Parts: sequence; structure tokens; C-alpha cells
Amino acid sequence: MNADSVADLLVAREVIDSDQRDDLIFNAEQSGRDIVDILEEFQILQKDQLYNLIAEDIGGQYFDLEGYQPPPQVVAAIPAGTARLHEAMPIQFGEEGLIVALANPLDPQALEELGFSLGQTVVPAVAPPHQIHELIDRYYGGNAESMNDALAQLQREAAALTGDDAEGEANSAPIIRYVDLVLYQAIREQASDIHFEPFEHDFKIRYRVDGALYEMAPPPQHLKAAIISRIKVMSNLNIAETRVPQDGRIMKTIGEQPVDMRVSTLPTAHGESVVLRVLDRSNVNLDLENLNLPENIYEYINDTILKPNGIFICTGPTGAGKTTTLYACLRKINTIDTKLLTAEDPVEYDIEGIMQVPVNEGIGLTFARVLRAFLRQDPDRILVGEMRDLETAQIAIQASLTGHLVFSTLHTNDAAGAVTRLIDMGCEPFLVAATLEAVLGQRLLRRICGECKTAYQPSEAILGQLGLRLSDIGGNVFHTGRGCEKCNDTGYRGRQGLFELLDMTDPIRELVTERASAVVLKEKAIELGMRTLREDGLRNIFDGITTIEEVLKYT
Repeated sequence: MNADSVADLLVAREVIDSDQRDDLIFNAEQSGRDIVDILEEFQILQKDQLYNLIAEDIGGQYFDLEGYQPPPQVVAAIPAGTARLHEAMPIQFGEEGLIVALANPLDPQALEELGFSLGQTVVPAVAPPHQIHELIDRYYGGNAESMNDALAQLQREAAALTGDDAEGEANSAPIIRYVDLVLYQAIREQASDIHFEPFEHDFKIRYRVDGALYEMAPPPQHLKAAIISRIKVMSNLNIAETRVPQDGRIMKTIGEQPVDMRVSTLPTAHGESVVLRVLDRSNVNLDLENLNLPENIYEYINDTILKPNGIFICTGPTGAGKTTTLYACLRKINTIDTKLLTAEDPVEYDIEGIMQVPVNEGIGLTFARVLRAFLRQDPDRILVGEMRDLETAQIAIQASLTGHLVFSTLHTNDAAGAVTRLIDMGCEPFLVAATLEAVLGQRLLRRICGECKTAYQPSEAILGQLGLRLSDIGGNVFHTGRGCEKCNDTGYRGRQGLFELLDMTDPIRELVTERASAVVLKEKAIELGMRTLREDGLRNIFDGITTIEEVLKYT
């Protein structure tokens, strides 16, 4: 159950006060436990008391579903995929409509969407969430089968729609269910982006998992306008406007997890293309400890982020995980005695205790302007989403010189390139040398799937591409993924960072002041002990985390 909703209800009923509410939510977030268990442990409320209180609040009943066997016609009232998506178990037909036990009964939006997609009145009921999940598993089959059955059923239903009235059909039950299930399946596969792409003769839906795109079973081509309209309705965009790009946001709870989706539409020759960037808020729990940083880099970053002033830059191409690394740094120093401000385009994750400002170039709210305003807000640490221009870089340097620690990102190929990029922008080399503390270069590559990981002996030719000979290998073993159901037959599951750290030591600072090239800086840094991205890639290969192909692709 949603901890915030339950805690708010208890405050409204004067069971707890606001201080206890904050303690409960903090405890739930830190431990990852259900708030129901925490309330019982603290002897605030027994489970049955809480469920009865919630039932009273929503005007429904509390059911203990232990050993419950619903009639077949009741189970058939909700399609399998919909039951999983909304975590809803039908119990019985009542006088007012279908009585459904919801795992998150205090979410009125979930109830409204469920009723809308079923096309009938739904009466909410309360039951222990673990019982609801067990019944869904038992009566709606395995996850994958229920998804495939539901998508097939929805395609049959949707085929009956004409596609002539896109706006009207966007709110029809089959389209609502179809779009919800596409989102559910993509998020269940841990997709980072979902693409809806109209072409002349077909309509593709693809999703990106661990950096690679996979295609889903396509819907009937004539429904592309209705599906796109449904997404625009969900993200509060103008349905009638199809000639210019639009940006919006969808916020849903999927599988007990609040998920933000950033929506972007683009007019093309065959209709609007829509891409949803999935911002799973559970990812914000990433701590520095979980990034699998090399030991020396982990310790260096821990020291650097506690410095009173200076600039720390994270660099790499788009999608290299720079923002994730910087968020992990901010979480580490997000304490009661530190004022943190961020300027982002856009704000990707909401972090408690940090003032986050979305940059809006359209109204003149640029990184430089926000950063200038920050300096009058008495901050200790500042994050600038990206140093795009000279003005932003100069203010960041000024902020560092006046006693602030500044975090930022740059798009360069390696750590040494970030230093020369700042100078190429027009920053004075002596100021860059004086303020820059370190540059962390990084890449994201795919991890070998743990289920189908297998050892193998690579050919001499592929070892040669890594700059190795058979005699260099020693006792090291190479691994690859055979491909299995768990990883969609790709051999990969999840991602891992590669890192290189350019520490601004005195010899490096001297070279920067002399306007040395990136190549010279890199050679000097390697001489002083810097491990390059390629070398960190070899560490990951020998540790059995990733494959030779992935390292060659990204370094």
C-alpha cells in the first residue's frame, strides 16, 4: 500500500500526528517494508484495524480472502492483463456493480481508470495486498501468458474499431486497456523508453531495454491515431494539435511503483511519433555504493563531494548515466546542515530535501540565469544539469571561487576532453586549473544475464581488437550470455558503468594552464596512474560482468 496515502489517512483520523507521519514514511522508505507491517510493529494499529479504517474511508467492505474461490464468471469480469496492471481482484457482483479488492484502495485515480477500462461500475473493497497478489497469480496464470492473452484479446476488440473518430476512440475501453498494457509490459521489462512509430503501411511499438530496442506485437494499423490520442489525453496534451511537437508527462502507479513518464510528440509524414521516457522513481534509491565504482574512484568521489568548494564534472555521451551518478553524489551529501540547489532540463527525479529548478529556455530561464539566481539563495552545493555555453561555465567557476561546490555534466568522449572543452568554450585556463577538482568519464554497457551466463574461449582476432594476446590472458576466464527467457534471448540483463577519473593534480593543473591538448593531458594522467575506460572495461570482462563485444562497442 502507498505509505503516503495511508499516513495521510491516519493523520486525518487523528490516529497519529504529523511528526509521527514523517517518521513512518521515512522508516518505510529506508527499510523498503510495507507501512502496514511498520504500523503493527510500532503498535499503532493492528492490520485488521487498519484495513477496516481504510474500508470505512472509501465506503467499501474489508474482506479476508484466505481460501477464497471466486466463481468463474467473476474472474472473467476482468481481463488478466488489466487485473495485473491495476492490482485488482474481482470478488463478487453486488447491487451497485462489480466488487473489486484493490492492492492500493486509497488511489482514486486507479479506481476511476479501472472502471473506465472495464466499461462498468466498480465498487472498491479492501483486502490484504499479499492475498490479492496470490489470487491474481492463481486465477490469471503466469505473468507472460496473461500479458500475451490480454494483448491478443485487445487486438481482437480493437480490430472492431473503425479508426474514423480518433478522439472518441481514444477514450474507448479497448484502447484504454491496450495502451495501459503496452505501458505495463514495457515497464515490467524495465524499459527506459517506449516508442510509438507511425509508418505508411504499419504502426510500430518498440521499447528500449539496457540500451537496445525491441519490437512489440504491433496493433492494427488503422488505430494509430486513436492510440496516439490516448497517450496525449493521459499526458494532458492538446489532441487537436498535430502539426507541432509537444511535451507532457504521465504519472502512474504500476506494480506498487510510482512511475513518471516524460512524453514527447513529433509530427512526421505519416502521423505523430511519440516517445515516452520512463523515469522509474525507485531508481533514485541508487546510492554511490550501488554504482559498482572501482574502489579508488569510489573513495576519491566520497572525499571530493565533501569539499567546501570546487567543480566536479561528469562526462560522457547521452545515456551514459551521468545524471544517475550525480544524483547518487547528491543523495550522499543531502543532510540537514547542507543547502542543495539543482538546475535541470528537465527535472528527472524529485529528491526530498533538494531545491530543484527546471530550466525553460522558451521563457529565458537558461542555465546561466538560474545559476546566477542560485548564488543569492545561500547554497552550499549546486548541480548544473549541463555546461552548454561560456556564460554558464563562467558563473560555475565564479560560484566555485566564492566558496561553493559545483556539480555538472559535459558531453565529451573522455575525461581529458572535458578540460579542453571548457577552454575551447572561452574559459581562462588558469581559472579552470584553479577550480576544477576532478572529471569522471563514464559509459554504460550491458551486463551478462546471470541466468544464462557461460564461459567461453574468444578467438585470437577478437582479443587482438582489445590489444591482448593469448599469452596475456593468464588464468582469466571470459563469459558470454547464451540467451534465455529471463533476458529475452539477448544474453544481457541490466547495465554496468565504466569509469575513468582524471584527478586534477598539480602536474595536470600546470599542463591545463599551458593550454595542453587533451592527448597530452590524458598521457600525463595515465603516467600518474589513471585507469582508462578501456582498462576499466577489461576489469569488468575479467570479473565476468560484461562481454568483450560490449567493451569494444563503447570504448
